Amino acid sequence: MKKMFLVTVLISTLFSCKQTVNSTNTNGLDSSALSAITIETYKNYVTQLSSDEFMGRMPFTKGDTLTVEYIKKQFEDLKLTPGNQDSYFQEVPMVETTSTPTNKKLTFKGKSGEVTINHLDDYVIGSRKLKEKINVDNSELVFVGFGIVAPEFNWNDYEGIDVKGKTVVAMVNDPGMYNKNLFKADTMTYYGRWTYKYEEAARQGAAGVLLIHDTKAASYGWNVVRSGWTGPQLNLVNDDLLTEIEGWITTETANKIFSLAGISSDIQETAKKTGFKAIPLDIKVSTELNNDYRTSQSNNVIAKLEGTSRPDEVIIYTAHWDHLGIGEAVNGDSIYNGAIDNAAGVAALFEIAKAFQAADKKPERTIVFLAVTAEEQGLLGSAYYAENPIFPLNKTVANINMDAFNAIGATRDVSVVGIGQTEIEDYVEKSAAKFDRVMKGESNPSSGGFYRSDHFNFVKVGIPGLFMGSGSDYIEKGSEALEQRKKAMAGRYHAPSDQVDENWDFTGIIEDIKLFFDIGHTLSLEKTFPNFKEKSEFRELGNKRLSQ
Repeated sequence: MKKMFLVTVLISTLFSCKQTVNSTNTNGLDSSALSAITIETYKNYVTQLSSDEFMGRMPFTKGDTLTVEYIKKQFEDLKLTPGNQDSYFQEVPMVETTSTPTNKKLTFKGKSGEVTINHLDDYVIGSRKLKEKINVDNSELVFVGFGIVAPEFNWNDYEGIDVKGKTVVAMVNDPGMYNKNLFKADTMTYYGRWTYKYEEAARQGAAGVLLIHDTKAASYGWNVVRSGWTGPQLNLVNDDLLTEIEGWITTETANKIFSLAGISSDIQETAKKTGFKAIPLDIKVSTELNNDYRTSQSNNVIAKLEGTSRPDEVIIYTAHWDHLGIGEAVNGDSIYNGAIDNAAGVAALFEIAKAFQAADKKPERTIVFLAVTAEEQGLLGSAYYAENPIFPLNKTVANINMDAFNAIGATRDVSVVGIGQTEIEDYVEKSAAKFDRVMKGESNPSSGGFYRSDHFNFVKVGIPGLFMGSGSDYIEKGSEALEQRKKAMAGRYHAPSDQVDENWDFTGIIEDIKLFFDIGHTLSLEKTFPNFKEKSEFRELGNKRLSQ
């Protein structure tokens, strides 16, 4: 016992003696499984996957081929069997579109003058239409507030307005961010997501959509918009619910447009209140895009460890393997390596697979390891899987999703994104207690994180999905080293600087991975199927799945 304790201390120096003992062999934990999860191998996986060799892991590139073959080899080395009959791959047909404005300047024309803005600095624009030329000519602008139609919240920003052939200007997020009496207060609903706003504008017959960027409301800066919505864009092969153009404008640009229309920028404050009515701006915009597109396929990589007694029932661990590839250079570096986002998650799949293989108590249900493609392009790989499941939906117990980890340090708490949604949270709480940790909600519920990662596509077909991360109650609170690591992590999201850093601390990540394992291991030994909680908007979908 003393020897085990000393070894554990060497691995996890940030943890107290009590926590270390509990993380190895008490409270029903499988010590053989947990000892298989190590910093050394985990860090090696992350370092390799996020190296320049993989060219930023962009689907449809050489980096795609290198990445999926690497993941397949790790699955084989871990003695996992193919997850798609005799194959480790599930082909995901997609279309890659590169939209280029013929004129880098975009001009808005009103009765009192014009406003001209610059591509990338002030706006980004593109089209998912499978046409070589996209032409929007003298399209009228309409400010539609949040661009939401939500009968259950008694909200309709399109009421009384016809936007067919027009370009709508909409705010990001939803009214609950600003008024806790509206929607779900500061917990963003799907209505706040940019994907929904594009979809609703298309349903309304709009020719185009321009979203007003706001760093707090979007939960990311303009640099993320600039890098993420330019260059080659991937989509599933579907040309149905789309407007001609989709884009973003800066807040400064929006204010200029409102001023040109003779409207105060305070109109956005009005739009946050009940009873807002969409406003025609009496401004027109024209743009032309050259669209280069090609169809091809990327791959989800899938493997399994068959259950001992109920192999037809499956628990699916997911992590997306893709990132942004090679893009606009920042400080001379143009490779977007994606170490935290999400080589960290894929590496966790390998560590959890090691743990299940080493477990004293083998899983009774089948454990599936699914590395999905094209998350950065709109959760496409997981969307394709959900629409074309390899394992029956009504036999899929749960999805446990890992998307980015916290390399700042170990925490006493663990954060569940979208807390209050699924009964998997009951398992999180019980497993966390085994490690002397507590479950909390996310620190920024207004970011809409529950709708922004791959678990959400499982949720949409009635399968409870867990998206969980480190908390904020750092064990090494207030130390100089902790502050240094915070600085080392800052500004890396969707930037070339998301590379393995010597200042990062992997001990907390390892403890999170152990928790992810224990949750799935516990579920694998039970006969129950968790559902959505009573007040979840997805409860009906869960009931439908379980009744099949």
